[in-house]
Amino acid sequence: MDVMPLLLLVAGSAAVAGLARRSPVPAPLLLVTAGLAASYIPGIPDYTLDPHIVLPLLLPPLLHTAALDSSYLDLRANLRPVALLSFGYVLFATLVVGYAAYLVIPDLPLTAALVLGAVVAPPDAVAATAIARRLGLPSRITTILQGESLVNDATAITAYKVALAAAVGVAATWADGIKEFAVASLGGIGIGVVLMVPLHWLRLRLRDSALLENTLSLLIPFTAYAAAEQVGASGVLAVVVVGLYLGHRSWQVDFETRLQEDAVWKVVSFVLESAVFALIGLQLRVVLRGLGEFSAAQALWYAAVVFAVVVVARFVWVFPATYLPRALSARIRAREPDTNWTAPVVVGWAGMRGVVSLAIAFSIPATVQAGGPFPARNLVLFLTFTTVIATLVVQGLTLPPLIRALKLPGRDARAETLAEAQAQSEASRAAEALLDELLEDRRNALPGPLSDRLRTVLERRRNAVWERLGTVNEETGESADETYRRLAREMIDAERRVFVELRDARRIDDEMLRTLLRRLDLEEAAAYRERA
Repeated sequence: MDVMPLLLLVAGSAAVAGLARRSPVPAPLLLVTAGLAASYIPGIPDYTLDPHIVLPLLLPPLLHTAALDSSYLDLRANLRPVALLSFGYVLFATLVVGYAAYLVIPDLPLTAALVLGAVVAPPDAVAATAIARRLGLPSRITTILQGESLVNDATAITAYKVALAAAVGVAATWADGIKEFAVASLGGIGIGVVLMVPLHWLRLRLRDSALLENTLSLLIPFTAYAAAEQVGASGVLAVVVVGLYLGHRSWQVDFETRLQEDAVWKVVSFVLESAVFALIGLQLRVVLRGLGEFSAAQALWYAAVVFAVVVVARFVWVFPATYLPRALSARIRAREPDTNWTAPVVVGWAGMRGVVSLAIAFSIPATVQAGGPFPARNLVLFLTFTTVIATLVVQGLTLPPLIRALKLPGRDARAETLAEAQAQSEASRAAEALLDELLEDRRNALPGPLSDRLRTVLERRRNAVWERLGTVNEETGESADETYRRLAREMIDAERRVFVELRDARRIDDEMLRTLLRRLDLEEAAAYRERA
């Protein structure tokens, strides 16, 4: 197996993603553009998306990281809009886009058109949520977009399987389709529920070994996905359920595990997301080569129609889904915050498609059951590719200025800091009361300076957040808390340099150096996390 193309992909995509962090262009858009350009560089190998790799090997870890970072409580509070988008909208888009393609493209069977509709139905909200967080969108919109992206792939894959069965000539009825959907969705959720508790229990049993826990953490999404797919259920939903549960219970694992796990999954997510978006652009040469009997003008006309229908269909669904439930139910009006027209506009425009659509499209078989070619398979691949590119470029580039133009209320940073300060005060008071109780026991006797140090740490934590609400230094623009942390890190750097000098002078060995540096690293990590 030649690993050089894989190394080129990972290294190149990581370099472009790194550059994107220093530019105003979102990383997914820059990566797709770089992939498009690189696809025609002489010597660049063909990177054909293999659905047997993308779906079982790339999708589970990406879903798992997104689920770990999501809030189970926020998703539960917004379950209705998330479900309407991830289930209702995907099925609606499948039918609308499929029927539009059937009307526009001559000789395209309705079943094959519905396959296309299912393929391009699920938005990939990675880029949308990244932009939402960067611009400080209201947390409810971000939660809805993130929740949609976690679940909609399962709906689309199931709809695709039903439409494909009809397209290739396998007998399929509406009852079969409903049964397939029920087995996939309920089975995926059930597998996730069955796995989540024992997996969490196993993590807690391994709490003395952060390395073993993180090894298990890396295996969990693949295990959940494979277990569900093995019985015909949705691996996507199984991964999401397990990830949400483990993320909700992550406070129970050892601190060292959390530090390592956070770093490990950030690296995994960065590498995979970068490679995935670069792969999208690199498909251009592969897709154009197989276009076949369709002329460029025909293919571009069909692409424009499909893209327009995809965009319009989302707005046609989002606005009624936003306002009709509120109009029909007083309970919903009382429970959910009021909204104006700007929020559904942003949600409607944030419908970028991604690699899952392309992976599903490449899994379309070349022939039908009777032995003939699958109708317009190459055109379906092309239309999927152009829809993904168009939504990423057109909607991705215009979403930030749209959000700024609409002037949506952003996050209230002062209110969030105030809530953080109040929570820290309550926690510190509880810890201080426990410290007083523990120190009364002779078994916990400490010299005065050490007990004072424990109290100082509590007081420092309690005051740190309040200080962020105070005045800033006119010279540096820093709050007193920020200045404190900066000086603390500079002192840590000074200690670190001395430790290295002592090692170089052979006064301590490398093993002792690593022990001392680790202590400083944990202190610096704690300071950095407080600031973040």
